[in-house]
Amino acid sequence: MRKPNYRFERAERDRAKKARNDKKLQRQQEKAATRADDGAPEPTAENEPREV
Repeated sequence: MRKPNYRFERAERDRAKKARNDKKLQRQQEKAATRADDGAPEPTAENEPREV
């Protein structure tokens, strides 16, 4: 029986995690770009209604 290569498994997990995060960041940037193109204000604490 082979012994497990924990370092390789960890590298594979880290690579997959980085790919997911990069994809998510790209989607967020595209969404922000379309929002900016539409002229809609970006959500900030000043634009949000206060709960009373």
